[in-house]
Amino acid sequence: MLDSLDTMTSHQNTQTMKPATAAKKLGVYLEATPAEFQEGVVSRTELTELQADPPEWLLELRRNGPHPRPVVAARLGISISGLARGGVTEALTTEQIDALKKDSPDWLQKERATQAEVRKESVRIKEKNAERDAKAPEGA
Repeated sequence: MLDSLDTMTSHQNTQTMKPATAAKKLGVYLEATPAEFQEGVVSRTELTELQADPPEWLLELRRNGPHPRPVVAARLGISISGLARGGVTEALTTEQIDALKKDSPDWLQKERATQAEVRKESVRIKEKNAERDAKAPEGA
């Protein structure tokens, strides 16, 4: 029992993560990363180094893709759910995203409008809460 506890403690000290977690934190599509990245584990130190000084493969993925759905959604200005409603279920390249923006299909226009409304409502709620908090007596 003591050995397994000792192993857990040392494992926590090294702080490694699965490649899928690291790819998510880096904002890249795991399946497009190099095999050695996909097959290993990534330490917090390695992740920090990748973020601070990205290798060429990471720069290329961020620039041209394929991009994971959260990145695709952000670049299109819509939600991930909006992507699904629009029938986009796969990773897209920057070129494909740009083509979608240029073509501006009806579903994309609708999802952008929906997202704009969501953002507007979020701002309204935030302002309302700030106003309420400002009126609240101190120490309450």
